[in-house]
Amino acid sequence: MRSLLVSVVILSLLLIGCGASKDYVAQQIQQSEAKQSAQISSLSDKTDANAQQVAKLQTLANEISAKADKAINKAKGFENYQIIWQGEINFDFDSYTVNPTAEQILMECGQKMEANPSSVIEIAGNTDRVGSAKYNYMLGMERADAAKRFLSTKFGVSLYRMFVISYGKDKPVAAPGETKSASKNRRVTLTVWGELQ
Repeated sequence: MRSLLVSVVILSLLLIGCGASKDYVAQQIQQSEAKQSAQISSLSDKTDANAQQVAKLQTLANEISAKADKAINKAKGFENYQIIWQGEINFDFDSYTVNPTAEQILMECGQKMEANPSSVIEIAGNTDRVGSAKYNYMLGMERADAAKRFLSTKFGVSLYRMFVISYGKDKPVAAPGETKSASKNRRVTLTVWGELQ
């Protein structure tokens, strides 16, 4: 009898343990499903945000493409340009002041640009060999800018029609041994480009 009683107690304990175990397993499954649901919801939100970002980027790409096409269309036609006037002005040593002789040449240049409203000009500053390369690049740019300011002030030439560059002492027209080579190299070259007629 006693062994029967022990068996019943053991069986009862096992049944109670199984019930508790089932509840624990059910609770763990429920927590896992809740976690997965939260992760799926988070991924869904991120996917939506990414889709919106992709749509914005596509719109931006389309706008940039349209602007690029517009710029290319504006640039087309420059292949029909040719040199319609060239000139050169000289400067004193270590100076970028436009002198009276240079003014006359710039007046001629300005008149040519006025007569050809779609023309553009390349203004290239140059120097002699005295001084460092860095200083001469800056001086060449000051000389080119002086010519640009003159054309803008006297003739109202729009800045977008004028392109300046400095070669410093890199592009001499006269070799060091030539007579007055330094003064020949202290110059700005002016090249006006216009449409073929």
